[in-house]
Amino acid sequence: MQGAYVNPRQVDAYLLIERYGDFLLTGAVRPGPDLPVVPREGFRPAVYRDRKHGFVIPLITASISREKLFDVFLSLLEPLGDVVDVILETSHKRRDGKHRDLRRRGIDNPILASYCCEFEDLLVNDGCTGIAVMSASEPMEVQFDEHKVLTIYAANLRPFRRILKSFEIPRDDSIKLISEGAHLHSTEPHHYPEFKSLCYRLGIGKLSRV
Repeated sequence: MQGAYVNPRQVDAYLLIERYGDFLLTGAVRPGPDLPVVPREGFRPAVYRDRKHGFVIPLITASISREKLFDVFLSLLEPLGDVVDVILETSHKRRDGKHRDLRRRGIDNPILASYCCEFEDLLVNDGCTGIAVMSASEPMEVQFDEHKVLTIYAANLRPFRRILKSFEIPRDDSIKLISEGAHLHSTEPHHYPEFKSLCYRLGIGKLSRV
């Protein structure tokens, strides 16, 4: 099957677009030039099913405009408890587009939040960096992935819904995420050294499969 020809000028034009209506994009990802998803703000509920292990858990995915994205992420960490586990995701230096996972177990939530604030630009604007934060005491998780989409897994989603509501993020069951259409990731030369610095701060030095 032949691949479609992509006009470089068309791609460049899409990379320069930062705003779709009231929605501001981060520097990490852009809708592709071919049948793109038009970004808008909202969240939708769903259910994650692991058929292999018979595991079912409710989830929420949220698309949030750049100016409040990081503040929403930090607020969503609060219900996870005092101690959390962290996974950093990286697709730096990967030609296959797949990411690697690096895990840190048992870190105080406020300390993690302070590190995240220190590396806000990396977490928000690098299309090769993602982070997942899990409660150390309950099955709850907040993902801030490479597409800068927020995903929350929890048996009880009410605390997370309240947080989204406090930021005026509307429920939209028909919303399509930027990751569900053609899209382009972006990274800058300084992001990889910053990612390594964040790993050192978190005490992560070993790859693990999750």
